[in-house]
Amino acid sequence: MMQEESQGLWANIRAKRARGEEPARKGSDAYNKTVAAAKKINAQEITICEKCALALMEDIKAGEFILIEAEYQGRNVKLGKPMQGDVKKFKVYVKNDAGNVVKVNFGQKGMSIKKNNPERRKSFRARHNCASPGPRDKPRYWSCRKW
Repeated sequence: MMQEESQGLWANIRAKRARGEEPARKGSDAYNKTVAAAKKINAQEITICEKCALALMEDIKAGEFILIEAEYQGRNVKLGKPMQGDVKKFKVYVKNDAGNVVKVNFGQKGMSIKKNNPERRKSFRARHNCASPGPRDKPRYWSCRKW
């Protein structure tokens, strides 16, 4: 008997919700088993055929496919994903015009972002000229995107 291929994580989550089951709580056995399974899946190497690899390389060279991981000062980092900062409130790794990976720090530590207040949002966006935020490798772009 042939087993059907699974629909994926989100299909399983939606099916559980449809059945009325509660999601697994952090720290429970079900949660820990799910995390372990996800790590196992992510650790597997993926092999693709030579034809697919060549097509992928052509797309990357043409700029149609953006790599989401790059190396910054000897370690792998995710590109274009804002995270908690070390020097400033937030940081994000991006490629600049020269093709180098740079770290962009933005935001003031200790200040709360009150972007759900329409007047403050409008004032911030006007003050920082968010209509044309500039290149992705500048803090203004990412601050405007957060607001």
